[in-house]
Amino acid sequence: MKFLIASDLHGSAFWCRKLLDAFAYERADRLLFLGDMLYHGPRNDLPDGYSPKQVIAMLSSLKGSILCVRGNCDTEVDQMVLPFPILADYAMMPIGQHLMLLTHGHHAFDGQIPALTDGDILLYGHTHVPTCELRNGVMHLNPGSVSLPKEDSWHGYMLLEGDEFIWKDFAGCTRMTYHP
Repeated sequence: MKFLIASDLHGSAFWCRKLLDAFAYERADRLLFLGDMLYHGPRNDLPDGYSPKQVIAMLSSLKGSILCVRGNCDTEVDQMVLPFPILADYAMMPIGQHLMLLTHGHHAFDGQIPALTDGDILLYGHTHVPTCELRNGVMHLNPGSVSLPKEDSWHGYMLLEGDEFIWKDFAGCTRMTYHP
């Protein structure tokens, strides 16, 4: 199964279109979305093409293919207008002999998520910075931000196929890879 992993769309219809085009181009089976879907948040500038209603319409077409966790900008009001669940604080998936925990990241480091062990993967967004880093035996992976990248990073997403993680920008260029 091939997963496209993305985070921090923040209501941008412009970047949502690029995300959906990448989903189709990559022939992904599922979209794993790591939060902050519709609202830009008080600390962020408005992203290009800010239009949460258009984003709702575009993502609704993938309602059977999206697994989403809640970001710090996602609310119960957002859930009322989306036809797929977005309010889980985290999800867990097996990957080989280990676990992969999906979360937004705003609670990832304050003890509010399940404990992970050596070889497990923490998959998160929130920082808007692509990350591939081993910390205390747990691999920390972040796809960066679809619409508001920070620290001179790129607009992009991540793929997971088999056990390979690939970070890409929307031009289709590979930026980083990781094999557990």
